[in-house]
Amino acid sequence: MDEQLFFKKLNSLCTSKEIFYFLSSLEIMSDTMASGALQRISDVEVDDNGLKNPGLLENEVFRALCFQFEFEASKLSNTGLLNALQALIKLRIDPQSTLMASLLSESKERLGKGHLTADSLCVLGESLLELEGPSCATLEQIVNHMQEKGIERWSPREIVMVYKILQVIVREGKQCQKLLNRLNSVTLRTVSQLSPNFVNVILNSLVVLCQTQAVPLVTALCKHSAKHVPFFTDHELVNVLEAFLYFGQKVQVFTQALETHVPKSILTMDPQTVSKIMQYCCKKMILSEPIFDTVAEGFIANADKLTTDQIAAYIIPFGTLNYLPPSASSLFRKLETLLHNHLRDFQPHTLLHLLHSCVLIKRYPINFLPKIFSPYFLQKLQAQPPGLNGVVMSQLTQLFLTVTLECPFYEGPKLHSKYQVKAFPMPHSSPDVHLFKRVKTGLLYLLKKRIYFASEVSTPYFYVVDVEIKLDEEGFVLPAAQLEEVHRRIALCVDGQNRFCANSHNLLGEEAIKQRHLQLLGYEVVQIPFFETESLQTTRKMAGYLQRKIFPCTYELSN
Repeated sequence: MDEQLFFKKLNSLCTSKEIFYFLSSLEIMSDTMASGALQRISDVEVDDNGLKNPGLLENEVFRALCFQFEFEASKLSNTGLLNALQALIKLRIDPQSTLMASLLSESKERLGKGHLTADSLCVLGESLLELEGPSCATLEQIVNHMQEKGIERWSPREIVMVYKILQVIVREGKQCQKLLNRLNSVTLRTVSQLSPNFVNVILNSLVVLCQTQAVPLVTALCKHSAKHVPFFTDHELVNVLEAFLYFGQKVQVFTQALETHVPKSILTMDPQTVSKIMQYCCKKMILSEPIFDTVAEGFIANADKLTTDQIAAYIIPFGTLNYLPPSASSLFRKLETLLHNHLRDFQPHTLLHLLHSCVLIKRYPINFLPKIFSPYFLQKLQAQPPGLNGVVMSQLTQLFLTVTLECPFYEGPKLHSKYQVKAFPMPHSSPDVHLFKRVKTGLLYLLKKRIYFASEVSTPYFYVVDVEIKLDEEGFVLPAAQLEEVHRRIALCVDGQNRFCANSHNLLGEEAIKQRHLQLLGYEVVQIPFFETESLQTTRKMAGYLQRKIFPCTYELSN
């Protein structure tokens, strides 16, 4: 049969039974046709879980094909030899079998003699990478032969294969940064041609190979990946998001692509992929309402299928980014049911982080706090990494302060003082240096003397106040050091961009709860957000703004 007609017919068949019937009707086949048949069998019979029907390996036609390749390896064309090797590896044929040994030996012999074309080198490299414990020497040989062709002329497929090989070589302790630098430069010029799978493989390789200096390539790949979001598999999308996190990338068009993709795919998307998307949004402070609203709906529908880590990954970002979706009541009702049924299944630190994130958005886990504050649970926290570090103790303290201030009806166990911190070391709570300086300059202009306000004041309630102003009963400003006759305390919260979600005026959860608690502790909280002060170019304008914010009932500054 004519080869073109053969492959057209072969590719229309969808089961190994159909393929075997077709092959048995032919009197003669070239090795290219026979290897193509093995590849088609591997395509239809192998999925993510392996070989669908192991019995096919005993089929007479299959065994006849294998016999031809085992005993006539030296007579095969490069295409027939290497395509057969690739297909048999995919079919999980034992690498120690005489069939595989014969094909591997012949392939390595031709490699050593330099008889393989660039395309054949690619197929051999891909095949060896699929095998357990590939020989580093053989892989290096493949790369060396490919370099003879000229790295600048490599196709995207060849580039991807070399990145994979370099991961193995580097893992075995070999240095190849010079080659990597050249490869990164060449890859940068081909980014626009890369398929979703190639983008995923290269980004993953750059992470494994610690290529943090390849900023232009990483940036270009991350931007290019936005157009592929609908076409990534779940596994590929997880890899891409991990690369974004590793390299500190945040690309607006990529987020927009996720906002379009997630609502369409949430019901079929793997929970681990959803978890990684939420982790990405959380780490990058991206409050995307389309994503968060969809994930909330997905949680309500499918939460019973989630692991405890996935439950936490879905919910924690809502607290961190201080956002309640439209379905909040159903969302937290579902969460409470899950906690009642699976509380003992949660790892201690995961459970604490989850419950702490809830109180950030005024969802109070009253029924579960007796467990959290129990000596047994605290001992478990201490025994498991990271133990009772500053962050963990801050979360415990803030939970305790929350129920004290916001849930006066709570009568369960209290948190022992030895587990409480003296101040909350929140990663985003430090004021923006430039804005803070402008505010202090404006206050000095307004109040005339520096003694009338204090900055970065530690309180007995674990929080640090950016600026504190004290007033007497008649509303006159008192020196900051005065302790008597203080009738009102004003807390200025100088909120730079670091206290808000990215590109948003939405306060982060840790800052929202701080301002909420300061009010409950008796402070008059005055928020000075960055977006209200950006247009105030002079000290006088800043002072006028501060007067309107702090003393709204007094006269404006005179000219």
